[in-house]
Amino acid sequence: MENEPGATTRGAAAPEDFAVVVDDRGAVMVWSAGAARLLGYGPEEAVGRPVGRLLAAELPPALRRHLAAGEPWTSDLALRTRDGDRVTVQLRGTPLAGSRGRTPWVVTPAAVLYPAGPTDPAPAELWDLALAQLPLPVAVYDREARFVTCNQVMSRAMGLTQEKMRGRTLWEIYPAPPLDEIDRLQREVLRTGEMIFREEQPFRASGEVRDHAWSLFLSPLKDRAGEVLGLSALVIDITEQYWARRRLAVLNDASLRIGRSLDVTRTAEELAEVAVEGFSDYVTVDLLESVVQGQEPQPVPPDAPVAFRRTAQLSVVPGCPESVLAVGETDVYPAGSPPAQALTTGEGAHYRMGDPGMRAWLTASPARAESMRRFKIHSMMMVPLRARGVTLGVMHLLRHRTADPFGQDDLLLAEEIAARAAVSIDNARRYTRERHTALTLQRSLLPARLPQVQALDLAYRYLPAGGGEEIGGDWFDVIALSGGRVALVVGDVVGHGVHASATMGRLRTAVRTLADVDFTPDELLTRLDDLVLRLDRERGSEADATSGEVGATCLYAVYDPVAGRCDLARAGHPPPILVTPDETAQVVDLPAGPPLGLGGLPFEAARIDLPEGSLLAFYTDGLIEGPGRDIDVGLELLTEALRRPAADLEEICDEVLRKVRTDPPADDIVLLLARVSTLGADRVRTWQIPADPAAVAGVRRAASEQLAAWGLSDLEFATELIVSELVTNAIRYGSLPIQLRLIRADALICEVSDGSNTAPHLRRARIFDEGGRGLLLVAQVSERWGCRQSSVGKTIWAEQPLPEEPSGG
Repeated sequence: MENEPGATTRGAAAPEDFAVVVDDRGAVMVWSAGAARLLGYGPEEAVGRPVGRLLAAELPPALRRHLAAGEPWTSDLALRTRDGDRVTVQLRGTPLAGSRGRTPWVVTPAAVLYPAGPTDPAPAELWDLALAQLPLPVAVYDREARFVTCNQVMSRAMGLTQEKMRGRTLWEIYPAPPLDEIDRLQREVLRTGEMIFREEQPFRASGEVRDHAWSLFLSPLKDRAGEVLGLSALVIDITEQYWARRRLAVLNDASLRIGRSLDVTRTAEELAEVAVEGFSDYVTVDLLESVVQGQEPQPVPPDAPVAFRRTAQLSVVPGCPESVLAVGETDVYPAGSPPAQALTTGEGAHYRMGDPGMRAWLTASPARAESMRRFKIHSMMMVPLRARGVTLGVMHLLRHRTADPFGQDDLLLAEEIAARAAVSIDNARRYTRERHTALTLQRSLLPARLPQVQALDLAYRYLPAGGGEEIGGDWFDVIALSGGRVALVVGDVVGHGVHASATMGRLRTAVRTLADVDFTPDELLTRLDDLVLRLDRERGSEADATSGEVGATCLYAVYDPVAGRCDLARAGHPPPILVTPDETAQVVDLPAGPPLGLGGLPFEAARIDLPEGSLLAFYTDGLIEGPGRDIDVGLELLTEALRRPAADLEEICDEVLRKVRTDPPADDIVLLLARVSTLGADRVRTWQIPADPAAVAGVRRAASEQLAAWGLSDLEFATELIVSELVTNAIRYGSLPIQLRLIRADALICEVSDGSNTAPHLRRARIFDEGGRGLLLVAQVSERWGCRQSSVGKTIWAEQPLPEEPSGG
């Protein structure tokens, strides 16, 4: 608040022995003891120095005119003490006759003279005395709005005698705004005969050294016949009321502008903006490093230095040239320094540059001291940012363009807006911590990297939403299944935040477990739906009651590279998009199914054939939905973005996000692309086996021959053992049809199928048992093995890793 008066500027009466002689060049010639006591400079420091260095504000315009004319003057002057304080005194300047036309000046205390009257003055004389000594400025103008007379207070405010002003209009007396508007209002009063009341913003009268706000009463002067003969102007100083209203306006502005976002840095910037626009010339906001990182701030020890990060700063000068620290940089407050005291005590304070504590802090930092001198910073406040009993940081407020120093009213105002801002910063800090927690949890539950599968070329993008509570439960997964098949999963948990991320992790784990059992897509979603219902009941307040807080959508697909087909089912999830090799993009016609968590409703699977090189796109609704955009519009944009896809899947991902997603995204975004390939006949061999134990030997030989053709003779022994055991079990315990299939994919896969649904179990045979060791041997020589059910029976499978190819020499 520029030039806020009141308690912030020290008024002083000049000592009676105050006397200064200034030569015509503005240098001090004589410096009295009274001048030394008032301003703190000794004669050896003042004599010979420019007198302008003692001024804390520009000379009033009226005073400058008197100096130019060589005329005596009486005026208020704002002076700067040796400690940097500002004092305002009323002084009188008298020119002395100098040699060769040079005019030195004698400056002494002003004396207020009142007109003397008789012991028993007449009523008219009493009225004249009352007008002359009225403590409010009053002036009288004739019917042409020309000055007639005024009292002493008005003459002093204008910096001119009555003789200098008589016969001139207000604009002619002092041609500066807002006197042009007041001159116009005077003429309006003379024309209409009606009084006008007006409140003026702070401005500096021609005889003043500081700004004042005024209430102006312009009243017509009429004779008994009602004819307007002139007007009177009564002025009341309302500066205190003006700044009180201004402080309320700043508080209201702070409540509206601070804390509009849950971002620590942006909230600090909003605080700096309000303070600079309201009452400070330069503001910095320094926060503890833990606060910026979203962590819980710890109490600051009173005798230890304090590390901080410059989070925001703003100045009335573009670019903040006063700063010795850039935003984002860190530094340390020395123990006992003014900002460290504000942090440790939790109490704000205002300082002058000459205060001992401030002087010691500046001495310890030459760069900061130089900045203070360069920009003539004369007053500073340190205000802690405290919320919920914890100190988060400190705000520095400085003045250099504003003449008046900070006072107690300024400190109370700064503490009020700092308290409001601190709550918003703490909320943002907690939000940042929530976001970091949710992101960390979410990333730990999502695949760290996609598996390397021979049948698919994969790429993905995962983009979390903005803040901690906005992070959703979107997830994806790629699961390698038996027989070279691959499961592709995309899901979206209802809700946001840590709870949604935790629920997502539980569902992803459940899908992986169910996928290992090799359920069909529709059966897997049915069992996943039961799990979601159980999770929802756990959050319900009563037994067997659902809270309605747990729900999800999911799309589950299984691609078989041997058959070149894909089985899919979805639970309320957006359907995938298929791009065929001829660059035709279309939404897969797939039954929607209910979202997970409703219970009791069936899911339906579909099967599609995929030509070699086809592209499947899986995604969550955050990609195609957005504020003001219908989901069908987003789906059309996605389909169009996938037409004529690039060869590189990473480029396709970037192109889709560029063309389809909203900015900023309203929800998490998952995009999973899979380009399919098939395993040709040269990689798959199948034999139909009769239900005859004698056929086992021939099957072993056929398998060995196929391994030799594939160059996998190193796996011959283990493969013969696996084939022998699995085929023998199928003949002995299963039913027709019996089939052996060898697949060379990422591993060597051996599958034996039969028409029975009875699944074998691994058990440890006792010493005298003749059987029961077959599956144990299979488990020991294979990397993994298992059993999957089908509509016509079961399949027992075992995988062996392929031997590493010798590196080229």
